[in-house]
Amino acid sequence: MQEDIDKLQKQLKNKLSDKRYNHTVGVRYTAEALAMRYGADLDRAAYAGVLHDCAKYCSGDKMIEKCRKHKINMTEVELKNPQLLHAKLGVYYAKHRYGVKDEEILSAIRWHTTGRPEMSLLEKIVFLADYIEPHRKPIPGLNEIRELAFCDLDRAVCRTMENTVSYLQKQNSSAANAKCYDPNTLLAYEYYKKHS
Repeated sequence: MQEDIDKLQKQLKNKLSDKRYNHTVGVRYTAEALAMRYGADLDRAAYAGVLHDCAKYCSGDKMIEKCRKHKINMTEVELKNPQLLHAKLGVYYAKHRYGVKDEEILSAIRWHTTGRPEMSLLEKIVFLADYIEPHRKPIPGLNEIRELAFCDLDRAVCRTMENTVSYLQKQNSSAANAKCYDPNTLLAYEYYKKHS
């Protein structure tokens, strides 16, 4: 299995920018470390980690075009902020380009950016790995979340959601940008505030 994942990783090196590829490698290894810590399947974590940004090489306009072509539903928020579509398009590519049939892996790819209420263990692992991997630029609270991720997964998810929602609300504070973020993020934050 690991050999297959290594091959996928090499294929993606040719598609992704150096920065995005380094991030992908970081997410893979962080997801594997979290999987070891919490008893999740290492191969699934590695697959989802490697493929989570497999569609991120496309521009926003190209993602919209490809989603229309492949009949992937898009929300008004995603049309305003098309980079959010890389998760949905990534699921399509994981299935049709890279042969992934495992629904758990596909779901972890789907929710790695926005999160959702009641995420599975693998979804939480990939969501956190994407946020805390070693190549991330330092942001307030990141070191605390990195530490928390290996002690209390749900609290780490909640803190990540809190940081994300706070950042998005600051970015979208003007009336013109109101509601320009995926509502799943806020729903997930509300859920994890109550359950962590």
